[in-house]
Amino acid sequence: MIIGASYLVGKPMSMVLAQEEEGFGATVTLCHILTRDISIHTKRVDILIVAVDKPKLITAAMVKEGVVVIDVGINRIGKTAEGKALLCGDVDFDMVKEKAKAITPVSGGVGPMTVTMLMVNTVKAAKLAAGSARKRRQSG
Repeated sequence: MIIGASYLVGKPMSMVLAQEEEGFGATVTLCHILTRDISIHTKRVDILIVAVDKPKLITAAMVKEGVVVIDVGINRIGKTAEGKALLCGDVDFDMVKEKAKAITPVSGGVGPMTVTMLMVNTVKAAKLAAGSARKRRQSG
């Protein structure tokens, strides 16, 4: 299940998970942040991906035992005495971790992977662009 129907995370993630490839294809529920009684949905899923930018929206009472939680949200909720930003995710990490089989932290969870894949895709795009430019020079 994915909570958050954004064009950056929710919709692309739902399409990737639903793809049938090599015998794999998930049944995906995509909920908007304004979905009524969202816990009806969250309590029955094995995998929960949350990307809505609402601090600690998902509580332990909203998930079942053994759920896998991927918290994509990152929220600034204040500052320390030293002026450093206090961060939390869309999931109440401290409470949900007690029920979850696995859970990503905020920060240090999906962020490093996002940066890594951005770099991988940038290199791929640069190689494609260089190859296209080389072909144009050779043919022209």
